[in-house]
Amino acid sequence: MAVPDVSIRVVRPDDAPLLSRLEVENRVHLSAGGPLRSDDYVSVEGQRTLIDALLEQYDADTCVPWVIELDRTVVGRILLAGIVRGGFSSASVGYWVCASVGGRGIASAALELAVEQAFGELGLHRLEAATTLANVASARVLAKAGFEEYGVAPAYLFMRDGWTDHRMFQLLNDDWVEPG
Repeated sequence: MAVPDVSIRVVRPDDAPLLSRLEVENRVHLSAGGPLRSDDYVSVEGQRTLIDALLEQYDADTCVPWVIELDRTVVGRILLAGIVRGGFSSASVGYWVCASVGGRGIASAALELAVEQAFGELGLHRLEAATTLANVASARVLAKAGFEEYGVAPAYLFMRDGWTDHRMFQLLNDDWVEPG
């Protein structure tokens, strides 16, 4: 299988209409791995509000909000959230790609790029991620990137059917193998 031409870049305010469309088109697909999004959230204005908030956090060095591009077309998002510096030096990572491009290694390639920046340029020590027990594809993406499962968090996230248990993963900078 050919390696996809995947890149990540910081989200921009002018991405709101496209991200709104992708959120709407992939609403059912995305609800399988994350919370059900409200109509307000998936609207263009909701995406503008979200992007503004994420860029404020980016300026404060507490998150890095990227879009995932395939051949220069936005097909998803990846986010380092809750960046804590000092003795903790950690962040949580979350990501999604459109259903139409799933299973092609795009999420894996984007996660590799995000990890490279997190441990390189950002100098973080630890990344964590969580996925529902049923989301085997996401667990596979994390394992491929070197994340290790370290437990299950009961009632971790409220999703459409209520509080949901999640598998917890982490990757330490010391355990990361730089590509190439």
